[in-house]
Amino acid sequence: MRALPANGDRGFRFLGLDRVERFFAYEALREEAERRAAHLQARGVRRGDRVAIIVAEPHEFVLTFLGVVTAGAAPVPIYPRAGFKNLDAYVEVLAHVMRESGAGLACCLPGNRELVDRAQAMISTLREVLEVPEAFEGRPAPFVTPDLGPEDLCFLQFTSGSTSKPKGVCVSHGNLVANASAFLGPHGLDRNDDDVGVSWLPLFHDMGLIGFVLGTLVMDIPVVLLPTESFARSPRLWVEQLTKHRGTITFAPNFAYQLVTRRVKERHMGALDLSPLRVAGSGAEPIRAKTLEAFATHFAPAGFDRKAFLPCYGMAESTLAITFHTLGTPMRVDRVDPVALREGRAVPAEGDGAIEVVGCGRPFPAHDLRVVNEAGEDLGEREVGEVWVRGPSVTAGYFERPDATAEAFAEGGFLRTGDLAYRAEGDLFICGRVKDLIIVRGANHHPQDIEWAVGDLDGVRRGNVFAFSVVSDGTEELVVAAESHSSDAASLRERIPEEVAAKFGLTPRHVAMVPLGTLPKTSSGKAQRRKAKALYEAGTLEEHP
Repeated sequence: MRALPANGDRGFRFLGLDRVERFFAYEALREEAERRAAHLQARGVRRGDRVAIIVAEPHEFVLTFLGVVTAGAAPVPIYPRAGFKNLDAYVEVLAHVMRESGAGLACCLPGNRELVDRAQAMISTLREVLEVPEAFEGRPAPFVTPDLGPEDLCFLQFTSGSTSKPKGVCVSHGNLVANASAFLGPHGLDRNDDDVGVSWLPLFHDMGLIGFVLGTLVMDIPVVLLPTESFARSPRLWVEQLTKHRGTITFAPNFAYQLVTRRVKERHMGALDLSPLRVAGSGAEPIRAKTLEAFATHFAPAGFDRKAFLPCYGMAESTLAITFHTLGTPMRVDRVDPVALREGRAVPAEGDGAIEVVGCGRPFPAHDLRVVNEAGEDLGEREVGEVWVRGPSVTAGYFERPDATAEAFAEGGFLRTGDLAYRAEGDLFICGRVKDLIIVRGANHHPQDIEWAVGDLDGVRRGNVFAFSVVSDGTEELVVAAESHSSDAASLRERIPEEVAAKFGLTPRHVAMVPLGTLPKTSSGKAQRRKAKALYEAGTLEEHP
């Protein structure tokens, strides 16, 4: 990673879990990173070692992360458990990530030490657990600058595990600088000296970590970082902090725009000013035009400009960003025929039956993107296929997983993303995952289309609907699982099949109405459809009576 910028009046502002603001100028970040690096070196941490970080407090996470990188080692960010459900499952994931990464050291807060200790008991390689910040108190031995180059490992970004057990993506220093320079440069967000980033995104996830910590350090953008759990408790905090700090750049998944639109009332608008916001990015999960349009309309009285929306597409295996919508232009929404889309063609259509797909823009310079069929042959305009990408942002693969790495790459060094998309007038439109396709009677159905339609029904918890297929008597059939209150379950078991039949011509084999919080998701909030399917097939998916 490049040296930290030296400007003394610019830096990072953290809102802590205690609601106290802490400001670190770049020079203070540098000094603390070197001090923590010296402590780590004194404990035997060397170039290339892996250090797990399980820390919820934003400033302690960032300072520890930078300390590990400065020492020449590779941080392994792991999500800190916030609730009390499924603790055993969390400990297993924690142990899996630390074991896979070969971490010799783990850093945590006193509040989650017990869970980390439980995981340590399951791992032979983890020699020590450090409590932050106590482990970094006192004056260490002098810091020794490690000899690092672009090919050296910067950190391990473990995938969210929506399709399998998490794997460690090897992000090099060169990958990081290439991607940050691309998405924050003139063909991306086109950063300027007046920019201020504001984010509540999880720092263990690539969009929060690279988008608002590492990338902003590389490109010199001051940021304000909020605890994720504070946003979860009070979504209004996000727009309040954008107002307070005159934020110009923010990003969030689709669900967050929906949540804040619902939670911020008209009476709050007088205290909000979103007019400085020039970038309101959306990614990390399927983007719904209806959600963003509702946000734009709701916050127009607060000065929000809908041209600030910047849909994007990316993945950890390509460091972070792959394509960006063209900055400052209206969001592109393609209305297509659902029947043709299931056949692999994006045919423009109008009327109530049309499906809306949001454009995610174009790849960055020096990066190649292809949309291919199953034989790896390039497809034409508006033909649906798998996205393949290549370029300096694409990582070398998975840590000590040569089998998975080989499977992920095609001839010519192209990364197989597993995402389905089509191109139209130069822009990329993402429309599903290869492995999540529901194939009924030879027709392809994208699960999110069914999920969004069901999620619009009153009584269904939006964003908590999964559609997947099961095989019965040799035939693939549709199952829909949706969260609701018990009082709504009976009526929804009748209304959901009617809605699915009317819009998609499908009759679900089963509609599973489940209690709130039942459907499995990754730590970053992505749907774990295959896990839900496994629970359903095993008869262990809890349903309302």
